[in-house]
Amino acid sequence: MATLRLDGALLVDAAAFHAASQKAFGFPDTYGHSFDAWVDCLSYLRDEEAMAAFHLGPKEVLTIEITAADAFKAQAPDLLEEMQFCIAAINDRYTDYGELPALALVLR
Repeated sequence: MATLRLDGALLVDAAAFHAASQKAFGFPDTYGHSFDAWVDCLSYLRDEEAMAAFHLGPKEVLTIEITAADAFKAQAPDLLEEMQFCIAAINDRYTDYGELPALALVLR
């Protein structure tokens, strides 16, 4: 199982969240720094032409671990809520295509 870690203490606003995501996930230079772009990039983790540094097999899951999650919750609760919503939507997209969910979120 692949695991990606984001430091929640550094995710103070949308700009910081998307900059950290681009670096950690290996999103392309054309990444739009929005949740629409975040969803787009993470919706192709099992495709040959992935838009992230991760390529998952049919049964693999990418775990997104947020360290210092309490800090993230305190300083940017709306971002965390949007992230959780987007992960659920991405997983729904995978299941709509007959695949297993691809993402898990762990708050530490």
